[in-house]
Amino acid sequence: MTDWVAILKEQTATGDQMGREVPQMLANPDISEVQVKTLFSALEKQAEFVEKLRMALEKFGHDFSIIKAAERLEERYADLAASVAEKLKAMRK
Repeated sequence: MTDWVAILKEQTATGDQMGREVPQMLANPDISEVQVKTLFSALEKQAEFVEKLRMALEKFGHDFSIIKAAERLEERYADLAASVAEKLKAMRK
């Protein structure tokens, strides 16, 4: 049986790390447009995965607090992706 809560904990740790690293990457003046596009794609994939994880947690009847944690993580990835999209937009001006 899949341990959805363990997966959420692991994904939350990854999200915390990305929350620290992404702003540093975007602040690097030497970051290329290709790197920014790759970062955006990776964050979008993480957001999609966490959305599926949240739906699985809901399906299997996990506590509201667990589902809220998944929703917060989903929002974190969406926010990070949005910040990367802004960087990409600025680079294209």
